[in-house]
Amino acid sequence: MNESYAEASVKQKSSPVNLLIKVLLVTAVIFVLLFGMAYFGPFAIVAVGVLILVCVIVFPYLSVEIEYVFCDGQLDFDKIYSGNKRKTAMRIDFENVEQMAPAGSHALDSYQNNPNVKTVDFTSRERDIKPFAIIVRQGEQLTKLLFEPSEKMVAMIKQKAPRKVSDY
Repeated sequence: MNESYAEASVKQKSSPVNLLIKVLLVTAVIFVLLFGMAYFGPFAIVAVGVLILVCVIVFPYLSVEIEYVFCDGQLDFDKIYSGNKRKTAMRIDFENVEQMAPAGSHALDSYQNNPNVKTVDFTSRERDIKPFAIIVRQGEQLTKLLFEPSEKMVAMIKQKAPRKVSDY
């Protein structure tokens, strides 16, 4: 049996919006604790409880790790929230892939300025990364997926679909 399997993962850089949400929630808890008790008494305790519950629910979704798993012609993109909650974000089959190449490659020039191509970012969002792009057709929709595969994963994908992968 000739199975191809490779996996890689990256931790997404927290966006300024995520940082702002964290600061606002913590500030709201502290503000209600300090000033709410003096003015609202027992209602402040309920408000603090609700705010802490919101923090417990929201904070895990602000820390995201992306895992890529390639297995026999399928590539899964999983989001892992706070290291313990996993959700499959997307699954693609390489039969539907039109092109895979490093982002910015000339092999992707025909898709660059196409307004019908939707872009999905599965990278770490760091400045100095060199992501790959996959153009996949899902029905009538073209989607450009940005991700950071390992060298082993690129080699496995190239072995499985050599005409669809470009190195330049």
